[in-house]
Amino acid sequence: MEIRISKIMADRGMCSRREADAFIERGWVSVDGQKAVLGQKASPLAKITLHRTAREKQTQRVTIVLNKPVGYVSGQAEKGYKNAVSLIQAHNQFKGRDKKAPRFDPAHLRGLAPAGRLDIDSQGLLVLTQDGRIARQLIGEDSPIDKEYLVRVTGSLDERGLALLNHGLMLDGDELRPAKVSWLNQDQLRFVLREGKKRQIRRMCEAVGLRVVGLKRVRMGNVVLGDLPEGQWRYVKPGERFF
Repeated sequence: MEIRISKIMADRGMCSRREADAFIERGWVSVDGQKAVLGQKASPLAKITLHRTAREKQTQRVTIVLNKPVGYVSGQAEKGYKNAVSLIQAHNQFKGRDKKAPRFDPAHLRGLAPAGRLDIDSQGLLVLTQDGRIARQLIGEDSPIDKEYLVRVTGSLDERGLALLNHGLMLDGDELRPAKVSWLNQDQLRFVLREGKKRQIRRMCEAVGLRVVGLKRVRMGNVVLGDLPEGQWRYVKPGERFF
C-alpha cells in the first residue's frame, strides 16, 4: 500500500510532515532517484533522499531550552497572557560558563515553536525548536523520551492511590501509559511520563484525591533544566541530545 511521501519522511525521522512538503515544493526530495512532487505517494520501502541544500537548512535550525515561569502560555498568546516565545530575547539569554554559546539572532525566532505543552500554571523546562525532527522526537505518539516533573501536592495518598498513579488510570476514555511516580518528601511527588495529555498530571492527581499546588518540569530525555534561572533560556549545545 502506497502512502504520502511526507508521512514516510516523518515516520523515518527525516523531518516533520510540514517540512517535507516544503522541501518537496522546492525540489529538494527524490524518491527512488526521481524528483518528488507534492502529494506524491510511494511504497513505505522507497528510497527517499534529501538534497544537500535541505540538509544544510536543517543544521542551521536552532533548539532552545527555556525555564518558563508561571503565567506564560506555551503556544499562542491568549486572554492577555504572554507566550513563552516572547521571553526569547538577547537580555534573557543565559550563557553561564559556556563561553562558546552563540549570540542571540532574531532570525532564530522564525518558525520557533514549543515541542510539548507546559500549562500556564506550571513552570520549568520548555523546549522550543525550529527543527521538526526534534519536535517529533519529543511529542510524537510513539516518543521514547521521558519527561520528569516535580509536583507539590496537598491531600492524602495511600498505597493503592500511588499504584494507580503508576499505572491504571484513564483520561478521556484512554488508558494511560505506565508512569513512574514516587514520593520525594512528605508533600512532593516525582513523575516521569512518556506522554502529555492536556493537564495530565493535575488530572491524574485529582483522580486519586490530591490537589496540585506546584508543578515544575526538570528534564526531557537527557536534557535537564539544571541551573538555568527562571525566565531565562539557552541554546541546546552541539552534541547535546534528548536521547
